Amino acid sequence: MKFNLIILNSLIAENNYITASCTISNNIICKNEKKIFENKKADLPGFLLSIYNYFNINYPRFYKMDNLCKLGWLTSEILLKDEYKAGNYLPQETAIVLANASSSLDTDIKYFDTVKDIPSPSLFVYTLPNIMTGEICIRNNFKGENAFFVFDNFDTDFMEQYINNLMDHTLVGRGICGWVELLEETYKAVLFLVEKEKRETFNLFSVENMNKIFEAANR
Repeated sequence: MKFNLIILNSLIAENNYITASCTISNNIICKNEKKIFENKKADLPGFLLSIYNYFNINYPRFYKMDNLCKLGWLTSEILLKDEYKAGNYLPQETAIVLANASSSLDTDIKYFDTVKDIPSPSLFVYTLPNIMTGEICIRNNFKGENAFFVFDNFDTDFMEQYINNLMDHTLVGRGICGWVELLEETYKAVLFLVEKEKRETFNLFSVENMNKIFEAANR
């Protein structure tokens, strides 16, 4: 039974493709495995703001977000830039599935510090990691399934099966998935846009290809 399930998952995966990827790590941004921006001198908040300014983004909600949310949101903005065609999908046909290791701990610690004096409502809002997926959905009017998981490491096997199952057995026609980890000055974001469209320039949506792009972001 397990062997048959593995074969079935393999066949399903062949129908879905990574049509775009974006990584942000070590103060470098790569889009589709090519470096497009670098700012080595900035600290994390300054680096995130420099991304926002460099790509001429105009979205006032950005300034209210915590660092984790800014990181994931900016990665999604660059991922979808020049790739996203709103008319191709209904709002409910795009799913977002993200994961990390630290949940919202970076903001949890900052919020806890305010409790000693006056609790900060603006920080409390971001003491759940799925607020990040909510911000991405609000920006793009996505209304499909969204989920956030906490793992010790990026579980590409789980992500492959979860996204493939959504795209083959529900109304979802496209998935945004990946890893957005941030704790203090340590961070890494790797997002994939997954669709059924097949072209020679697209990578198969597979564990191997996700791992390859994820590991390249460490360099």
